Amino acid sequence: MRILVAGGGGYLGSALVPALLDRGYKVKVADLFWFGNYLPKKADILKRNVFDMTKHDLKGCDQVIFLAGVSNDPMAEFSPSKNFIFNTAAPTYLAYVSKKIGIRRFIYASTCSIYGYGFEGLCDENYPISCSYPYGISKFQGEQGVIQMTAENFSVICLRMGTISGYSPRMRLDLAVNAMFRSAMVEGKITIKNASLWRPILGMHDAINIYLRTVEVNEKISGVFNVASGNYMLGELGDLVREGIEKRLNKKIGIKILDKKDYRSYKVNINKAKEVLSFKPTYDVDCIVKDLVDNMNKFKDYDNPRYYNIKIFTSLLEKRSNNTQKSRNRKR
Repeated sequence: MRILVAGGGGYLGSALVPALLDRGYKVKVADLFWFGNYLPKKADILKRNVFDMTKHDLKGCDQVIFLAGVSNDPMAEFSPSKNFIFNTAAPTYLAYVSKKIGIRRFIYASTCSIYGYGFEGLCDENYPISCSYPYGISKFQGEQGVIQMTAENFSVICLRMGTISGYSPRMRLDLAVNAMFRSAMVEGKITIKNASLWRPILGMHDAINIYLRTVEVNEKISGVFNVASGNYMLGELGDLVREGIEKRLNKKIGIKILDKKDYRSYKVNINKAKEVLSFKPTYDVDCIVKDLVDNMNKFKDYDNPRYYNIKIFTSLLEKRSNNTQKSRNRKR
């Protein structure tokens, strides 16, 4: 089987692509590689914007995994227009081209952030969408754009992921457990903005496994699925990260609780993914911390901008803006 991974050079893709190759799949990665290229040499590399991709680029592929786009709230709020282009229009366009040339399955990386504020217990896939932030809105619209193309010979699966955490060759330190780990190592304490908020967390190894299950599930299966390793209050999450670090590094870590208002709080039900996709999460927060400790020598430059998506994103947009302005000045 040949799989195209759009955005496969990012945080999740850099860990997922080696796993796909290890199972014998042929993998083509389409990415602009804003953060560098950490992929195995066996991967077929296509340095390309999604909107510039053609039928020729997809020829011979059996499935498409869409990991591209704006990847968190800070990036979306910095440039809402780019957010809606990358998270809504781009997957819809690629799904359209994929279906037209006969690709059998399209897998879209969505997010549990679309639930916004889920105050009535666990959110399942039929829970009303209430997010009022650009990132969650755009990801939900991306779901709508691709899922409506589902057909007998075109399976579409949207994975609403909890916040991914854990080690990747293209490391990020701006995500939940990873950010707490960085804070603990640099500042000796974990600062929690609001201890009462709920978040679903998805360990990197569980994230890889759900994509493998999705690639390999019966081709007649389509739909939207919540995926997470577990639901945690942020105060609890901080305690677990601290405990995991202290017992492995013999380093005393403090906890600082703030009372910052935030209307994003949600926990999810993953029973549908368990029953239909055979998703069996095994990586709790302690496993994620162990993963980070085991690989910490690979990302000890904690303030390197490439570990923070918003820093690279803003730098790229500002550079393009300056180049555009210079070009306009030359034409005057």
